[in-house]
Amino acid sequence: MIVVLKPNITKKDEVAVLKEIRKLGYKPHIMRGVERTVIGAIGDERTHQSLETLAVWPQVERVMPVQKRYKLVSREAHKANSSINVRGTIIGGKKFQVMAGPCSVEDEKQLLTTAHAVKKAGATILRGGAFKPRTSPYEFQGLGEKGLKLLAKARRETGLGIITELLSQDHCELVAEYADILQIGARNAQNFQLLIAAAKTGKPVLLKRGLSMKVEEWLLAGEYVLANENPNLLFCERGIRTFETYTRNTLDLSMIPIIKQESHCPIVIDPSQGAGRSDLVLSMCKGAVAMGADALLIEVHPNPAEALSDGAQQITLEGFARLMEELKPFIAAAGKE
Repeated sequence: MIVVLKPNITKKDEVAVLKEIRKLGYKPHIMRGVERTVIGAIGDERTHQSLETLAVWPQVERVMPVQKRYKLVSREAHKANSSINVRGTIIGGKKFQVMAGPCSVEDEKQLLTTAHAVKKAGATILRGGAFKPRTSPYEFQGLGEKGLKLLAKARRETGLGIITELLSQDHCELVAEYADILQIGARNAQNFQLLIAAAKTGKPVLLKRGLSMKVEEWLLAGEYVLANENPNLLFCERGIRTFETYTRNTLDLSMIPIIKQESHCPIVIDPSQGAGRSDLVLSMCKGAVAMGADALLIEVHPNPAEALSDGAQQITLEGFARLMEELKPFIAAAGKE
């Protein structure tokens, strides 16, 4: 069940509703919006008294059943779009956001050069992998904590928030110490214990779609984050595995309106992983903006030919600056700033 509280009620009134929900055998999950607070009440209505009686309480606006398996991420649970604040950068709001940086943090010069360049071009969050999930055990695995420290230095110099991938529960506290957003990659999209651990850090979580993940599976994976009292969830479409080999993956831009219909959480598009080819990144970005995405996650490198990972899909610093200029009319046409 979903309990929507009236705007501007007191903390005492809110606590009274939460106490009643628990008394009736449900577990409440609070989602705070700009004007209203929504409480998702998780429990089996077949064995517990219905919460519909709460509708008569003066501090309650309405009580609604949720029919889908995913409760808290659903649009039924939260009619208004959610937004996430990352060091003053709002994802899911009026302003379109761009996260950019290298696939892997390789050294200080590479990272700082990229960080300053993407900020100058208009990026608002710096991406960079410190721990890298590689198909082969012989490929570059990332710098680990050294890479996290370099990301922190880049943040101090540029003011950009940091997004980096979390691979293991063993690294959870370490990565959360440095990162502003925890990225859960495609290979871990249904690693539920990792999702729970990430959620419990309180940091925003960007959940990439798995390589062969159905929409319901993706939404249910996101449910693990919200169900563990972390309302800061971002979905990220990064391409799925199909029969096609012309591109690395098939970037499914239809996920933008689908996620917008099914969920209140922001949707981010990763065109670099999605296509696996730098020459297609600009077109995919334009399509994502036009279809209503909230943000982009783009791989940028000073010299992609010398990159230690995924050089073919990373664009140059100059290419990123051109991309940002060409996106401006598309962002305006989409009603964003």
